[in-house]
Amino acid sequence: MGLDPGLRRLALGTLLAAYPGPVPPDWAVDLVAEGLAGHTLFGGNVHDPAQVSASTTALRDARADVLIAIDEEGGDVTRLAHATGSPYPGNAALGVIGDVPLTGQIHQAIGTELADLGITLNLAPTVDVNTADDNPIIGTRSFGADPASVAAHAAAATTGLQAAGVAACAKHFPGHGATVTDSHHELPTVAASPDLLRQRDLPPFAAVIAAGARAVMTAHIRVPALTGDAPATFSRAVLVDLLRHEYGFDGVVVTDALEMKGATLAAGGVAPGAVRALAAGADLLCIGARVDAELVEQVAAEIVAALGDGRLERARVEQAAGRTTELAAWTRATGRTAVDPTDLGYAAARRAVRVEGVPTGLDRSLVVQLHASSTLAEGRVPWGLGPHLGSAEQIRVVAAETDPAELRRRAGDRPIVLVGRHLHRLPGGRELTSALAAAHPVAVVEMGWPAGWRPDGVRAFVTTYGASHANGRAAAEVLGLTR
Repeated sequence: MGLDPGLRRLALGTLLAAYPGPVPPDWAVDLVAEGLAGHTLFGGNVHDPAQVSASTTALRDARADVLIAIDEEGGDVTRLAHATGSPYPGNAALGVIGDVPLTGQIHQAIGTELADLGITLNLAPTVDVNTADDNPIIGTRSFGADPASVAAHAAAATTGLQAAGVAACAKHFPGHGATVTDSHHELPTVAASPDLLRQRDLPPFAAVIAAGARAVMTAHIRVPALTGDAPATFSRAVLVDLLRHEYGFDGVVVTDALEMKGATLAAGGVAPGAVRALAAGADLLCIGARVDAELVEQVAAEIVAALGDGRLERARVEQAAGRTTELAAWTRATGRTAVDPTDLGYAAARRAVRVEGVPTGLDRSLVVQLHASSTLAEGRVPWGLGPHLGSAEQIRVVAAETDPAELRRRAGDRPIVLVGRHLHRLPGGRELTSALAAAHPVAVVEMGWPAGWRPDGVRAFVTTYGASHANGRAAAEVLGLTR
């Protein structure tokens, strides 16, 4: 016996799905016509602007008010530029520059590109206060470690995106910046009191709410003082008592991807997680990237079953679906102020570079890029100085497997420029750097979140505060390595 059509449509109205490939398959389009709230675009959905526009047009032809979302943060997290790296610096670089109006311009330029392609919801900005240097998932996605500064930039980013006609979704509530584990793989714990959260993690969310953010995304983190053993995504104390009642947010609460281990480990799967998130106060349920028609139907069926067995009240699901409908209506009715993005990001990235030492005489260097794994949020996006080099030779190595003597022999009389991300915690990174610097002219380019570690004996230490295409060009220019 099939689902009640009305209840199925109600359940679909709370779901943000996804589909594989550059062309929306029939099932993805059909679900939109049948009431699905929308789809999220990932790198595999993006080949070129004309193709993305055709995809969003096909979805909108199925239902005019469909939500089309994307993670386009700029910096290290990009979907539009996943093949080359983003032409914009990320939040950490913008935070270091300290020019709040520039942050608004950058995000308005990003919003302009999204709106031109028919994308209506950006799952950005990241407004977490990154207080843990070894945070494996936030890092350069954060505007910094100072709550007041992050709040100012977060509000500007939100205003900029929405001025371009794209809804902003600030993340990850109530704050992912103090974690030292990745919620894609496990459930992180933040051992903070509510008062500490209010002082350290929550000011940026207060700022984006005051700036009119249309959506806020939940964090799959455990804050025992508020959530007990469950993630914030499943906590009514966080989503209703704190976010809605105390902070006055009246927009759409979006979950982080329910396929992430931080959610599935607590709920026992995506479908039961969807029910728990709705019950806790979430409105729009991001299923994740690995989605097919069967999974969407399973989630919808679980929501309908929960309406029947008392786990969910119909009024709660109607409220959630109603809020997503209001968000879609806002994206159709809001005005747009476009910004010409020409070179804006590259100019900003140059302003973010910080240099310690003397970066001269390096134009003939051997450039050595140290392999670093990417997070699921970042994906496999190219990074480094390679696309920007003139005559300099570049090689890629694994730090822990590399003999420093062999690198010195290969370099000969040329200096060595070591390029890394989070070099201080890269296996073998510190040891390789120190061994090279002890016997050879060496400069270091750090493209991850900077820590206090500085190797002895290096000629220059260059920090870019991100690994986007724009950050890479800026570093190559500073070192005199560009064409």
